[in-house]
Amino acid sequence: MSDWTIGIIGGSGLYAMDALQDAQWIEVSSPWGTPSDKILCGTIGHVRVRFLPRHGRGHAIIPSKVDARANIDALKRAGCTDILAISAVGSLSEELPPGRFVCVDQFIDNTKGRPSSFFDNGFVAHVSMGDPVCERLSKHAAKAVDKAGGEVTMGATYLAMEGPQFSTRAESRLYRHWGAEVIGMTGMPEAKLAREAELPYAMLAMVTDWDSWRDGEAAVDVGEIIEQMNANSELAKKAVEAFCKGLPKKRTPSPIDRALDDAVITAPEKHDRDLLVKLDAVAGRLLRS
Repeated sequence: MSDWTIGIIGGSGLYAMDALQDAQWIEVSSPWGTPSDKILCGTIGHVRVRFLPRHGRGHAIIPSKVDARANIDALKRAGCTDILAISAVGSLSEELPPGRFVCVDQFIDNTKGRPSSFFDNGFVAHVSMGDPVCERLSKHAAKAVDKAGGEVTMGATYLAMEGPQFSTRAESRLYRHWGAEVIGMTGMPEAKLAREAELPYAMLAMVTDWDSWRDGEAAVDVGEIIEQMNANSELAKKAVEAFCKGLPKKRTPSPIDRALDDAVITAPEKHDRDLLVKLDAVAGRLLRS
């Protein structure tokens, strides 16, 4: 067994991992809230896997109520070294048709009111988000989609919207003007929180539909999305299996493993002890040093 422990966050349509060996659902509690579900633990090839369905099995949780802090904290407590997030998205680009997979490399956060940090008064930290995903994980993910027989694009900007409603046509056109290429409802603050937890993060997005920006075409249709989502999810399962089996035997350190080294600016005498207790998993490496 290698020293990789990959956290897989399953998006819409992906609620289980058939390729897992010795699989068992484990409940992991978090001081930040209630994770979306139990974590399915097992192995794929030489890699330990921790699978968490973002919306819960049966898709019971709407995007704005997904507790991303609890999810990331629970995956960290479950021993994850890295995270591959799977997400269903709409396309804002002619170059990204339904059925294509995209390795996202940038985000625009247009969500509202979601807790977006583990840090607060009494322990202030500012992590860098200039490059919000792990390039090496993204490259492995792209190779895995290709091996699974899918079409994949490396690099796209993801617009995170609140939902659960889809965009108006005016909003969709605005997001294109901003430079967004795909749109979803759950990528933020998930990616931010993974960085704060020192977990290298990559997002493999599955395009299900054209968003509402195309003139002369019908608006987003949920039935068509579900049909495409189901087709994508089967390929996504194969890609995740190929991703895990394609990782090198040895996990070399990533700079993201130490994202908090220069991030905390609160003086020790001002630390909030109760907050430090909650941060025992997320910032445990720093607090124990």
